[in-house]
Amino acid sequence: MRVPLFKMEAIGIIPAHFGSSRFEGKVLADILGKPMIQWVYEAASKVKLLDDLIIACDDERILRAAKNFGAKAVLTSKDHSCGTDRIAEVVNPIDTRIVINIQADEPLIHPSMIDMVGRTLLDNTNVVMSTLRKEITKAAELFDSNIVKVVVDKDDFALYFSRSAIPSPERYIDKASSSLPKGFFKHIGLYAYTKDFLFTLKKLPASNMEKIERLEQLRVLENGYKIKVIETNFETIGVDRPEDLTKVVAMLTHEK
Repeated sequence: MRVPLFKMEAIGIIPAHFGSSRFEGKVLADILGKPMIQWVYEAASKVKLLDDLIIACDDERILRAAKNFGAKAVLTSKDHSCGTDRIAEVVNPIDTRIVINIQADEPLIHPSMIDMVGRTLLDNTNVVMSTLRKEITKAAELFDSNIVKVVVDKDDFALYFSRSAIPSPERYIDKASSSLPKGFFKHIGLYAYTKDFLFTLKKLPASNMEKIERLEQLRVLENGYKIKVIETNFETIGVDRPEDLTKVVAMLTHEK
């Protein structure tokens, strides 16, 4: 009988930070009677690929809320500057091959999206990190600096991420137009890493483009590593501001 190299193949971590600068306490914001993080946890708990699912939080209020709806949660240091460091603290003693970073402010996340990024690594040993993209069909989204855009190569590895419209549409798209031709994608901030690469990433210094764009994933590209970017058809809304909650509620109500 073959002895497995890892006790677990994949675990999901939901890093939850209370003190968001644009929307403090957003992970506990009420959405149709449940805190936002509960929507994320319940979606992730449906992913059969995950051997374990943990909320990694920096505040007792999040910890209490998580335990109230039956989640597995741990309290981490308040000194972490990013979710990656918070995840690393939790997974350091855990014997697993793959770690999936599930954003706590994505209440519309679909279980299949988590499954896709995880299976990409499990099925391709040459891939150390994966994430998602969704086609942009509305011009307003392309020109919205709060929505991160991504371009990829022929093998679906990321070339660049930006808050600006990429590739440049200036020559043939009217900013006042409501529709777009094919070829534009937004990035969905769901990540899978091998555990080894997660700790490699943690040790890398902040890069120049990362500081300019305020996008941590650019640190990976600037240091010569690759990110596989899988396309999904599921729409999500990352909650950055209180007004985003209205959009989320509208979508959830429409689904019902």
